[in-house]
Amino acid sequence: MTSTTTGAAGTSGTVVPEVTFTIDDVEVSVPKGTLVIRAAEQLGIQIPRFCDHPLLKPAGACRQCLVEVAMPDREGNLRPMPKPQASCTLVATPGMVVHTQRTSAVADKAQHGVMELLLINHPLDCPTCDKGGECPLQNQAMSNGRATSRFVDAKRTFAKPLAISTQILLDRERCILCQRCTRFSNEIAGDQFIDLQQRGARQQIGRFDPAVLGFDGAGQATVFAGAEDDGTPYTRAGGMPPVDESPERPIGPAALDASGRPFSSYFSGNTVQICPVGALTGASYRFRSRPFDLASTPSIAEHDSNGSAIRVDHRRGVVMRRLAGEDPVVNEEWLTDKDRFAFTWQTAPDRLTAPLVRDRTDDGAPGELREASWAEALTVAAEGLAAARDGAGVGVLPGGRPTMEDAYAYAKLARVALGTNDVDHRARPHSAEEEAFLGHAVAGRGIDVTFADLERSAVLLVGFEPEDEGGVVFLRLRKGVLAGATRVFSVAPFATRGLRRVRGTLLPAAPGTEPEVLDAIGDAEDAELAAAAEALRGGVVLVGERMATVPGALSAALRLAERLGARLAWLPRRAGERGALEVGTLPTLLPGGRPVADGAARADLAAAWGVESLPSTPGRDLTAILTGAVSGGLAALVVGGVDPADLPDPDLALRALEQTFVVSLEVRASAVTERADVVLPVAPPAEKPGTFVTWEGRPRPFAQALTSTALPDHRVLHALAGRLGVDLGLGTLAAVHGDLDELGAWDGVRADAPDMAYSEPPTPGADQAVLASWHLLLDLGRCQDGEAFLAGTAPRPVARLSSELAARIGVDDGAPVTVSTDHGSITLPAVITPMPDAVVWLPVSSPGSTVRTTLRVDAGAVVTVAPGTTTDVEPTDGEQA
Repeated sequence: MTSTTTGAAGTSGTVVPEVTFTIDDVEVSVPKGTLVIRAAEQLGIQIPRFCDHPLLKPAGACRQCLVEVAMPDREGNLRPMPKPQASCTLVATPGMVVHTQRTSAVADKAQHGVMELLLINHPLDCPTCDKGGECPLQNQAMSNGRATSRFVDAKRTFAKPLAISTQILLDRERCILCQRCTRFSNEIAGDQFIDLQQRGARQQIGRFDPAVLGFDGAGQATVFAGAEDDGTPYTRAGGMPPVDESPERPIGPAALDASGRPFSSYFSGNTVQICPVGALTGASYRFRSRPFDLASTPSIAEHDSNGSAIRVDHRRGVVMRRLAGEDPVVNEEWLTDKDRFAFTWQTAPDRLTAPLVRDRTDDGAPGELREASWAEALTVAAEGLAAARDGAGVGVLPGGRPTMEDAYAYAKLARVALGTNDVDHRARPHSAEEEAFLGHAVAGRGIDVTFADLERSAVLLVGFEPEDEGGVVFLRLRKGVLAGATRVFSVAPFATRGLRRVRGTLLPAAPGTEPEVLDAIGDAEDAELAAAAEALRGGVVLVGERMATVPGALSAALRLAERLGARLAWLPRRAGERGALEVGTLPTLLPGGRPVADGAARADLAAAWGVESLPSTPGRDLTAILTGAVSGGLAALVVGGVDPADLPDPDLALRALEQTFVVSLEVRASAVTERADVVLPVAPPAEKPGTFVTWEGRPRPFAQALTSTALPDHRVLHALAGRLGVDLGLGTLAAVHGDLDELGAWDGVRADAPDMAYSEPPTPGADQAVLASWHLLLDLGRCQDGEAFLAGTAPRPVARLSSELAARIGVDDGAPVTVSTDHGSITLPAVITPMPDAVVWLPVSSPGSTVRTTLRVDAGAVVTVAPGTTTDVEPTDGEQA
């Protein structure tokens, strides 16, 4: 018997043979290779289990899912198997007869026996266990266990908790050895984690044990199992693993993993969620609440452009924890630790709760901010903006984190109420080439590349580090690679740990040379580039936002995609960027991808908005807006959630804020609110409904989790426009959606593709290097504030440089190195890395390494590199990341 299936993405149309067998006297046909436990689920038969997880490989570790099985022999006679079998590892075969605990006393007795064994050493601490109330062991002990215990001896105990990291704690006596945590770390995240040790009654998940892994305290052995990311043994003179020297160790203390290094992972919180018994707990939630005291609201994570599904658990108006939601289309059942744990910023002590107005002295000098009523604050803001609108003009800077609805309100406010196209949400380095690229290839295009495509295509990463800048993208790439369906190539200065864990091929490129490498892919004279082109035909090109500042990079990416017949996708870091792009918060783009310069597009939008006309002159980008504010070309700024430290020139931003009339819409006090004339508090994501748009272009609506009097940005802007004499029509979420539905996407002429030639990269001197830099997933971002446990898991910042550069300036591996410009210097431990000569890499914004505020440059700039001293390196232990 056969059936036609649609495959992982619903398009393969492959024919999969089926097998027919019997479960609990019901005949069922399933695709060949289906596990018995999955077939039972299709019939609504729930077999108890602990180790089984649909996204992990079968393990048969807990033995709780035992069933009675009979198989036909060669003559067709049904013969029972001598012992019950684990249904989570048993593949259905033709003619098999299975009896679960529902119809078999043998299976029922076996499951009771396994449960009794699991409970022998398990502590009876359900009232104090974080898992109590949502614990599969609790539930199945009642449904599939004995009513009383025959065990009367003392239970095994361990000192607890064992700190795997500053965020993940282990109570070893609760562990039932299901191996879900170790399997997740090995199969999904690619991290070593903590492994099973010893045997029998002494077996446990625990700390790195030198005797188990093959060397003693004297360091006699030289091979350590599984130490390298590619699976090859790690060797080192003297036999000891490089614990202290490891550049990838976290800021805070951590247990040693299965390779002997301090455990470090961006995905460790998933082990807490999938642990079936509460052996693994999160430090930030431990002993804070009972599951049955919590109310749960489905939502979407606000930290990146993946739009991961989450569940917000809250009690009495306070978010207690966040869990991964189940969404096969996007994040499956996984989350980054940042999405899971970094939510306390929304209720930080500096949260704004009332409008603020700055009084002026008689001579016009700014005074102190004071609390004001909404009526007064909106009136003062409107008067200042009206005067600026009628004078030099107003710039609008929404930032990259608003919901789609809020971003739309900023865009409409700028065009309708303030009469300007000076609006730009890109609170990061940017360029005119990027603006043209987004208008041509991204805005209004809908969904072209999906997460599922990453699991079955060759993928080229251009200026994009998936583990640090993508999170869930990294997990989907790794899944495809392990399945043998995906190959990964990366144009980057060096092979990161993340790239090694997706078995990627590095196409080396010094900062500024990426366009040259992209144009050379397919060059027959270079075997590696020719092989990459052959593999990437019909594949996917993923371009990161970092390429905005590399002249010609985005143009070269478009040429490459066309040349190879590949699909291209742009991946911003922030959650609101793709939605803001779609609703027109760029100086040359109107909602739906309509070009500002297109008269028909303006007329179409003006008619929809009910106005006579819209400003026809393309506006200024963020840098030009700030420059105009400093020079007097603009008199006022409307600023959303923008952190000046993220901008290309933080000093320029601060001067612009000090020299103009500023209306700030913010959740928390910031460098902007300190300089603003009017501060209007707005609601964080937990306190409002809205929609984020993923990098794919997929809308991700979410509900309001907490009851609050705080207003979303679109309602505040609607009220502000009313004081300016304009009805934006955005007073409710339904009104915003009605507006957007009426507009739709632009079906007219699109913006021209950028065609910028790349320039020669700079030539650094003997003691100089070209700077490479990007954000780590966990760093000094303000949306991670208040979570000290998470901060300790951030990677320790280092400076990476080639062996040639290190030898030239006289720096050894691990020694301090100082990177400086005329504005300041950063000193970090040096890590010698295979990478192009005369290149040095620093994290953009990590403890001890704030590139833009300290050096006042960005990637691609020439910096001075010299040996540092240990006194120059500030300690990072315990710092907020």
